[in-house]
Amino acid sequence: MMTLTEADKKQLKQKGIGEKQINEQIEIFKKGIPFVNLLAAATIGHGIHKFSDEEKKKYVSLFEENKDNLNLLKFVPASGAATRMFKALFQFLNNYNPANETINAYVNREKADIIRTFFIGVEKFPFYEAVIRRFVEKHPDFLNLPDHFQKYYFIKILLDKDEFDYGSSPKGLLPFHKYKTHPATAFEEHMYEAALYDESNGVAKLHFTISKEHNTDFDDEMEKISNRVKEKTGVTFDTTFSFQKESTDTLAVTMKNEPFRLESGEILFRPGGHGALIENLNDQDADIIFIKNIDNVVVYKYKHEVAQFKKILAGKLLEVQNKAFEYAKLLDETTPDEKKIEEIKTFLKNELNVHVKPDVDKYKEVYQIEFLKEKLNAPIRICGMVKNEGEPGGGPFWIKDEDGNISLQIVETPQIDTNNKFQLDILKGATHFNPVDIVCSIKNYKGEKYNLLDYVDPQQAFITTKTKEGKELKALELPGLWNGGMAFWNTIFVEVPLTTFNPVKTVVDLLKPAHQVKDK
Repeated sequence: MMTLTEADKKQLKQKGIGEKQINEQIEIFKKGIPFVNLLAAATIGHGIHKFSDEEKKKYVSLFEENKDNLNLLKFVPASGAATRMFKALFQFLNNYNPANETINAYVNREKADIIRTFFIGVEKFPFYEAVIRRFVEKHPDFLNLPDHFQKYYFIKILLDKDEFDYGSSPKGLLPFHKYKTHPATAFEEHMYEAALYDESNGVAKLHFTISKEHNTDFDDEMEKISNRVKEKTGVTFDTTFSFQKESTDTLAVTMKNEPFRLESGEILFRPGGHGALIENLNDQDADIIFIKNIDNVVVYKYKHEVAQFKKILAGKLLEVQNKAFEYAKLLDETTPDEKKIEEIKTFLKNELNVHVKPDVDKYKEVYQIEFLKEKLNAPIRICGMVKNEGEPGGGPFWIKDEDGNISLQIVETPQIDTNNKFQLDILKGATHFNPVDIVCSIKNYKGEKYNLLDYVDPQQAFITTKTKEGKELKALELPGLWNGGMAFWNTIFVEVPLTTFNPVKTVVDLLKPAHQVKDK
């Protein structure tokens, strides 16, 4: 138990963090976090569905027939700044002096392929004209400067705090796509996309999780674009925002697992990562929720294909949800016979990927029914999976926990013991990648919301090493939103095409066809 000063207690109260929470986090640091125990990679036919054309049509029809009777919501984590997107450009500004060398010399010296690609396609970026206009305003003789000076100052204007300051801007408000009439932000593209599958009775509801400091910026953007999007789509938008809660901030500790104190004497807390957003998701009220990252958007001509697969996932969700609800209601209202109990077990195993241990068959009937109720009464998520083409990030695996429970999970590489040959071989054998393409249900058959915090696995948190005020510290990231944050959900994986996955991780990703209005 850590000893708290009066100032500490006041700090905790302001954040809404309890002393128990602090002591639990210190224990996590002391014990460390065990690696996930992989049993096998989820593959087609072994944890991942691959639908036929007939099945796809069936699921689209099922969704479209029911959507106007459902409360739909699109949930978009959008709080991140675009700093990492421009990492190579920041390095360029720090390491390049146009008075000393050419751009080519820098690219060769630093093996800076992103800089080379950036300038090859620079005129295709949606921000190109705006930066050039600003440049000419500031330096009327811009076109007379040597080429490498022009390029250096172009990036400087793009990133400088007093200029466009794109590195500090939220990714959702950056211009992503260049249309004839205007550059469109990722925020705007999410609205267009939502109109195609998140619309019920002419209204599309969206919820964005954003940073407090960008609240006004998002409000301004929404005011600017909402009429334009409504005119083009015929859909009315109900858009809401929330912030990551301060109560989800996590304690930072010294390398000796003692609370890290700033020079001011305050305890250092850090944002808990995207896993903190399970709280924001828990605050939503909808029958079906679509979850997608802010940077995974496409230009308008590709949106119908993306929307088609969202409908397929939603249709599959409705199919399994209807059956799960039917069985859950049956168990509440009657005492099923042995044949029906076996039928429900088969449904859990084959449709919801629930591992039913052999010893469950030995339970008394009343305990078997309790087990079935518990497994049926859980949130359901249908997760799209794309073929793995070497993208960094999580993937679908079968895992076994400390209690011997086997389940389907999305697992990140840092959760895996890559020094263990057996675990490494499973990782290398993975065929699919998680693009964060989730359609989920968070209510039971009575229409009551689950408390999503009850379905988090705290053992799937992350400990990382950082520095602050020149000193090393250990930081705690909460179980990722779609990793340990949804560990005890009923999970179904479905293969979706690579065309549905078009994230913008670095600025040059904007040059890919999915982000170009006209392919050249």
